[in-house]
This record gives sequence, C-alpha cells and structure tokens, in this order.
Amino acid sequence: MSRRFWTALFAAATVCGTAHAQPAPAKPHNVIIFVADGLRSNIVTPQTAPALAALRAEGVDFRNSHSLFPTVTTANASAIATGHYLGDTGNFSNDLYVGSEPLPAPGGRFAAIENDTVIGQMNGRYGGNYLNEESLLSVARRAGYSTASIGKYGPALVQDVTHTPDSPTIIIDDSTGRDPAAGSPPLAPAIVQAIAAAGLDPSPPPLLAAQRAGEAPRAQAGAMLAWMSNVAGKVVLPKFREAGKPFIMVFWAREPDATQHSQMDGPGALTPGINGPSAMESIRNASDALQTLRDQIRALGLEDSTDIIVTADHGFATVDTVSATSETVRIDYPDIPKGRLPGAFIGVDLSLALDLPLWSREGKRLDPRKAERPVGASFLGADPNHPDIVLAPGSGAVLIYLPGADPKAMARKVAGVLGAQDYTGALFVNDDLGPVAGTLPMSAVNLMGSARTLRPGMV
Repeated sequence: MSRRFWTALFAAATVCGTAHAQPAPAKPHNVIIFVADGLRSNIVTPQTAPALAALRAEGVDFRNSHSLFPTVTTANASAIATGHYLGDTGNFSNDLYVGSEPLPAPGGRFAAIENDTVIGQMNGRYGGNYLNEESLLSVARRAGYSTASIGKYGPALVQDVTHTPDSPTIIIDDSTGRDPAAGSPPLAPAIVQAIAAAGLDPSPPPLLAAQRAGEAPRAQAGAMLAWMSNVAGKVVLPKFREAGKPFIMVFWAREPDATQHSQMDGPGALTPGINGPSAMESIRNASDALQTLRDQIRALGLEDSTDIIVTADHGFATVDTVSATSETVRIDYPDIPKGRLPGAFIGVDLSLALDLPLWSREGKRLDPRKAERPVGASFLGADPNHPDIVLAPGSGAVLIYLPGADPKAMARKVAGVLGAQDYTGALFVNDDLGPVAGTLPMSAVNLMGSARTLRPGMV
C-alpha cells in the first residue's frame, strides 16, 4: 500500500458521522492494532480466548486474511507497519545477509532484525530507513496523531523505524528500562515517572533469562505480557487522553508465540503439539491482555472513539522432522535421534551434494562427515569471505543468497539438489536469474520490488 492509502485512512476517519445538512467535522477515531504473535484464528473460541472471541463477534471478521511469509515475525511485521509486500520492504526474514561488509557487533554479516540495535545499524546502512517505505505510525505522527508501539523486541520498533527524539513515537519493548546498549529508544521522563506512579516495575520480566534458568516459559512470557498491557493501559492510554489528540497504538503481544516455540508438553511427539496446555494458557494470556486494554479504554471514556484491529503475524503448526532423502539422516549426531533432521540441515546437504566447503557464520570450517554443522546461518564455497552460497535460515523457510561469480548456474545446481528433497515444499528463484526448472519466480509471491536490502537469489 502506498502513502495514498494511509492518507485516505486518515481522511475517512474525518467524514464518518450522522447525516446532517451541514455536519460538524467529526473527530478522527483512535486506532489500536493488536498483534497476537503466532495466533491461529481457528483456535479462538469463547472458551479458549474470550476477549478475542468477543471482539471478533462484535466486529468484522476477515476470514481470508493470511501472512505474507509463513512463520517469520519481522517479515510480516514490516507488512503490518507499511502495507507493502516484502519485495518493497526488503525485510525478507528475521535474519538477513548484508554482504561482505559487516555491521558492527552484534550484527556481523547477518542482521538479526529482532534486535533494536541491529535495526538501528540497518537504518545506518540503508539510507536512514532500511524498509524503504513509510510506516503507518510515521504518517500518523506527521498528521498530528499521538503514536506508540508496545510489545515484542524487534517487531515493535519495526512499526516506526524512522522516529526521532524530535518526532517521537513511544517505543516500549523487552529492553525498556534495561541496558541502553540494548538499543531500545529511551522513554521520555514523564513516561518513566508514570510507570513508577502506576506501581509497575521500570522494565518487564526478563523472558530469555528465565528460560535459560529452566523456569516455565509460559509463566515468564505471561508475566511480560501482563506488564506490557498494564503499561499500555495504565500509562500510555491516559497520557494520550490527556494530550487530547487522536492516537494510533500498535500493541505486539509476544504470546502465544514465545510459549509455542519453547513449550515441552510432548517433546518428540506430534501430540499434543501446539494444542498442549502450555500453548492454550498462552493463548488465554494474549486474550487477557486485549481485555486489559478494552477495560482501560472504557474507563477512560474512549470506547466510542477507538477502533481496535486484531491480527497475527503468522500461525503455528506441529512439524515432524523425519526425512528419507537428506544426507544428514545418515550421519550420527549425538544430540539428534536417528532419522531426524538436525538444525541447519540444508547447509549440510548442499555442501555434500555440491562438494562445497561449509563454514559457520563466524567463518569456522566445518566437516559435515564428522557431524559438524552450523548453528543458523552459514557460508558455502572455498572462501567464506567470498562465498558462492549464503544461507540465512528462518523457521520453515531459508533465504539463499548467491553472491558468487555465476549465480544463474549456481541457482540451477541448488534447485537440482533441493528439488529432490522430501523436506522441500516450494522453491522460488529471483526473477533476475531467469526461469529455473522445478521452481517458481520470486515475483509470484511478491518478493521482487524496490527493496534496499540485498535480495536473495532463492527462497
């Protein structure tokens, strides 16, 4: 969507009202966009998620909506922020290859977008706005709206990557109130004071640290979500009402995603999978967060002037990692059951099939036959500094960059290997490389466009 769409959105908000001969200009409505990370729409019922189900029943249900890129948070966050397809925003996945010139730490040659510091570095690399598109919040700021983005570290900042201290959007995420090196934009002193006055801790509970310590992930994720919803409802919304301007708030609930990724209700089994008690509790927690916001909107007298949009960035599915074709199932990994795929299996398969050396993202040479494999991203080729293939894996999809001397020939080789694998669902090839047998063009799923970031050769 273009800026013209956002302008039309704001204009439409000024013309609604009852029909009179000469109606007074209607005050623009407020908007809250509530994102339940990883939520599947068909799991929402009055029993599992009462607040979410109630809002759906009272409003309009868009039954045919879908994610632009399955399972990958920041890719879909960029679409929610800008209304553009990924070919324009260039946020192709959570982990992007930036080329031979590395970003400062912690980035290196890969940018993990679920990180405020890395987002700032990407803006510095790509013209002050790595997305190359205007976001809804940035247009709203210029139109005189109060704006905020609250919730999950990374996608919360993606909603307004160009805001500045002189033209601020309130950004509150996992790193708020912690080490400034984490990159979270600083809060205005009035917001910090209001958080304290509301009896809330200055920062949310430390989700990842709790998981490493072995505590129940759903309990920690639920506590973090409750803190976020209380800050949004008890601090930010009253500040917006006090300002007397229309507002737009994005609230990015990291549940049920955080719990569904880490729950251990049935390890090694397909049942109960994503429908276990941990996941169901996390879905209820997301619903409760929405109810907190609705209750506060009602208490502030904003119910009739506030529109709420609920969406999700992606859904969840239970997967089986058995393969009959991958070379990795014939390698003995001490931590992987026989016959199951290890992490980063595509790098191992391509290395063995194409006889290309395999390197970790740090540049360490790996020997696949000795059960050595990368963790996450990797390079293939004689020289990791000038690789033939770069792999940036995400959950369920892999970006395949082809920076070598002959990317067209390499695309055909890669397609031949991966096309024969039982784990490959679909292969998309950069349109600039021409047609490749057994694949689809990236333009078929809107991965071609005006992106500033490096475009992968294959997905």
